[in-house]
Amino acid sequence: IVVTHPMGLSSAQQARLARFGEVTYHDTHPHPNEWVERCQGFDIICSWITGLREHYSQLHDVFISVPFVGVSSFLDSQIVANNHLTISNSPGSNRHAVSEWITYMLLYAMRQIHPYINITTPVSLPLPTSSVGLAGKNIIILGRCNIGSRVGDICQALGMHVTYFVRGDNLVDKVKDAEVVVDTLSSNPTSRGLLNQAFFASLKKGAIFISVTVGNIVDFDAMIAALDSGQLSFVAHDVMDIKPGDTTNPIYQ
Repeated sequence: IVVTHPMGLSSAQQARLARFGEVTYHDTHPHPNEWVERCQGFDIICSWITGLREHYSQLHDVFISVPFVGVSSFLDSQIVANNHLTISNSPGSNRHAVSEWITYMLLYAMRQIHPYINITTPVSLPLPTSSVGLAGKNIIILGRCNIGSRVGDICQALGMHVTYFVRGDNLVDKVKDAEVVVDTLSSNPTSRGLLNQAFFASLKKGAIFISVTVGNIVDFDAMIAALDSGQLSFVAHDVMDIKPGDTTNPIYQ
């Protein structure tokens, strides 16, 4: 067994893993090419996405465990079958962490917290920018998965009007009255490319868009255009397909 990345496993988790055999741990994040070398000679591979996404096709006859959900965005089912790979993802493992991030983004956007983060000058009252609370606002959650359901529970507790979009619904009709749209969709043939220019055009003017799904669901060019035009007033996305620090990327800019 190899753990290819530092994963912060607890002593109890390490003990459970050791029941299956000898475990090799790596305490640094590998370059994608280095990841392949770390996997050589092992039957069970515990891995983050870096390296796996780029080079899983080079592996054969192994069991791969990942501590996240979204593998369908990069796995080719034919390669998985031909190489006799078994991939075990972890639905629900991050539901609390991701739901809390979404909640923070909601408060950040609605309460307009950003001008007051890391400031060094005194703040005078009343504040120059008005903020809007969450209570009474309409939020639609795209996908009623582990994360989507948890976010819905939190938002209901905060007094928001919560609705869900699920497979078979009319997307345009469902989102037209929402002040906030939270995208937790899984990647599948019905969701790929779903959040496109027509979707953003159908939103309420000045809507807030928060997404935690992979790039093949969201048209980033259409999202940026909607933000630039004011159709969207705020965007938060944690799964964009860009490298940290790539200042040439329009999304980063």
